Amino acid sequence: MSDASVDDVDPAPHQPRRVPSATTQRLEAFSDAVLAIAITLLVLEIAVPESRPGHLFDDLLDAWPSYVAFVLSFVVIGIMWVSHHSMFERIARVDRGLLFVNLLLLLGIAFLPFPTALLAEYAEEGGSNASVAAAVYSATMVGIGLAFTAMWVYLDRHRDLLVEGLDPSLLQRSVKRSFVGPVVYGLSIGLAFVSALACFAVYAGVAVYFAWGPSSRILHPHGPGHGESDAATDTPDAP
Repeated sequence: MSDASVDDVDPAPHQPRRVPSATTQRLEAFSDAVLAIAITLLVLEIAVPESRPGHLFDDLLDAWPSYVAFVLSFVVIGIMWVSHHSMFERIARVDRGLLFVNLLLLLGIAFLPFPTALLAEYAEEGGSNASVAAAVYSATMVGIGLAFTAMWVYLDRHRDLLVEGLDPSLLQRSVKRSFVGPVVYGLSIGLAFVSALACFAVYAGVAVYFAWGPSSRILHPHGPGHGESDAATDTPDAP
């Protein structure tokens, strides 16, 4: 996958550039703050073990679900942040409706540290508790994925919010590709009651998929003088 960021691409001489409005800047700043807090709270769920003399190393190893859950959610939120940035590089202005859809997305992201803590606590235990913990995590990710899809759908219906030069015919493709996350995470809810640990592999796989940026990378300004390849506009989406 080509992971060139929007920020790394020198725009073509005639490529339209976004001039963010005050409202757009406030939305992005508020969203960045929520994501930063959520990603920081994840580490608070890694507890220091109460270990007997000579057993600290073993106790640290036994806490591996906490480390895996932390890394997974850190990567997921990180991809969401990059995806959000990428999406708003394509948005010239926002309206009241988009503000509320964005708040719905932030609601799910702010909640994510809780299911992460559940996974860390119960994943290795097995049994119904582990299954419920994985199912709650999967359901949370379904909600976050649907919120991102809702943003793409809203932009498709309010194309006047986008920067000039974007091909509107590609918006439908972006919407369709954004459904991958909610569908796969939805299926993992059932998998959680078969093997909670197997869900970790699913979460990692979805994160890798969205790091490729299947939705936002196909939606880029084009027109006269735009010679960039698709690889030059590859940007992550949200899992």
